[in-house]
Amino acid sequence: MPSAAHLAAPASQPFEIRPFAAGTGAEIIGLDLAQPLNDSDFARIHRAHLDYHVVVFREQNITPAQQVAFSRRFGELQIHVLKQFLLPGHPEILRVSNVVENGQNIGLSDAGKFWHSDLSYKELPSLGSMLYAQELPSEGGDTLFADMHKALEALPAELRNAVEGRKASHSYTARYNEPAINGYQRPTLTAEQLAQVVVVDHPVVRTHPETGRKALFVSEGFTTHIVGLPEDESRQILAELYRYSVLPENVHRHSWREGDMVFWDNRSVIHLAAGCPAHLRRTLHRTTIQGDAPF
Repeated sequence: MPSAAHLAAPASQPFEIRPFAAGTGAEIIGLDLAQPLNDSDFARIHRAHLDYHVVVFREQNITPAQQVAFSRRFGELQIHVLKQFLLPGHPEILRVSNVVENGQNIGLSDAGKFWHSDLSYKELPSLGSMLYAQELPSEGGDTLFADMHKALEALPAELRNAVEGRKASHSYTARYNEPAINGYQRPTLTAEQLAQVVVVDHPVVRTHPETGRKALFVSEGFTTHIVGLPEDESRQILAELYRYSVLPENVHRHSWREGDMVFWDNRSVIHLAAGCPAHLRRTLHRTTIQGDAPF
């Protein structure tokens, strides 16, 4: 029979949550995700994720299995449609990488070249994503995050009234075949893959299911049009929404450090990969947590 010590909850870890100056994002210092995490510590992390939308776990040294296990504490994991870029032995992990081996990219090279919310093109978009640094370039490679709650608050009343209650269509292939970056071309999707990414409609203004806060839920990466509006009007309104989405004062720029794992809330922010010189290697591991149907 297990001893009382064996059944005891893991000890609490003395970590610190430090908000960034701009108000979006916080770093977590002194937490070791390779160690068992008790419910109290997990609750603090969960709260920080809701409050700051982007949390950076510093100085981590975890295995793929540990990243998957920690991600699963937040919900079911989603498997990316590009199966060839999943980490062997761990299909829950998408490799984001510009590294080429034997003439083939080992990961998704141009992930995030347009502002987007991960998997907004699914019926159940992502709650959040965790991106863990494996190999970082000596320059470039930053990731930008834009607060969509603040974007909504910044909208002029006329524009907000024009989109309240409306839906927009999201498509994985919206910009899939646009000109490649650094000569990279995304692989042609099979019929089976296309069947996994059919077009979906979501509210332009969504309500966060945990905090109740409203946020814009459109992006240049995956949104194609506003349902029920003439094409010209839809295009004009979306252009304005995109402009308000990335006001400089509402954007947090993350400069990666060795050991960083970044966890962002796809219901609250959109993000963009700033890119790095093609000759510098960059590889990260991404897990994606399934969320709820937007409302």
